[in-house]
Amino acid sequence: MTGSARSIGWPLHLGLLALAVLFPFVFSSPFLVNFGVLALFYAFIGQSWNIAGGFAGQLSFGHVVFFGAGAYASTILQLRYGLNPWLGLPVSALAGAVVGGIIGFLSFRAGLKGSYFALITLAFAEVLRILVNSVEFTGGGLGMLIPAKIGAANFQFSERIGFYFVILTMTVLSVAIAVWLKRSRFGAQLAAIRENEDAAMALGIHVFQEKIKVMVLSGTLCGMGGCFFAQYFLYIDPSIVFGVDKSVEMLLVSMIGGAGTVYGPLIGAVLLAGVSDVTRVLTNVQGLSLVLYGTLLVIIIAFLPNGLIDLFQRLGKRFQKGAP
Repeated sequence: MTGSARSIGWPLHLGLLALAVLFPFVFSSPFLVNFGVLALFYAFIGQSWNIAGGFAGQLSFGHVVFFGAGAYASTILQLRYGLNPWLGLPVSALAGAVVGGIIGFLSFRAGLKGSYFALITLAFAEVLRILVNSVEFTGGGLGMLIPAKIGAANFQFSERIGFYFVILTMTVLSVAIAVWLKRSRFGAQLAAIRENEDAAMALGIHVFQEKIKVMVLSGTLCGMGGCFFAQYFLYIDPSIVFGVDKSVEMLLVSMIGGAGTVYGPLIGAVLLAGVSDVTRVLTNVQGLSLVLYGTLLVIIIAFLPNGLIDLFQRLGKRFQKGAP
């Protein structure tokens, strides 16, 4: 990336950060702050998928396995052993990283890629869901309810704005990692693997090793998302945190916004959160939001295969040139 491009990029990053910080103060109603929390949450878990699926081309249908591992690791330690929920964030990150490393090692050692890799991740997620559902230690099918103990020290806030700034910090971290991937040698190696693994190997890239690294990184972020979800809703069960719908949401956020881009998941997350809230407020038809997500994805793939961010970039270039 050239120096001029970087000078343009930093004002954009700082401007978006300033808007995000000001959002809950300008739009202070609980409904809108909750919308902001959910949009940032979707952006965060979408970015975790994007790091593996967008930057490295390792498309996964079962990314929820890292999300659920993080949610259950932090919640079990909190409820069974009294671990402070703030310490649950690094614990959930470690859980996601370990699961990501194990799945990556087993899958890539077996030579799985493309649709085979996507399906095996889905299979791993289903296996963990069944195991968690069958063990009494995890609460089984009843799930685990976190007692309400309002206080910042307990990762519970009386106002949603507290959660907003926690997830904003996590999202900024994920965006910073995406920016680093765009500019780093590691990111360039992942891009080469995404385009052509055989060619990347011929260039001297250790494909197996780099793919495991990106799965560990992606699993780390996704596990942290599971911990935040547990603390925000104070309840988890196997069907929620290991449900396929979470994997679909991660994938949709990135694909609609623009996979392999820095801000694609954020754009997709705002749209997804908006559709979710509108359908919930205007209608009680269950599953309608998923139908709308699927319709949006079909439209995006047909007319904007690089996502909505590609449309914004085209409009920005036309605006700079003064074209109508």
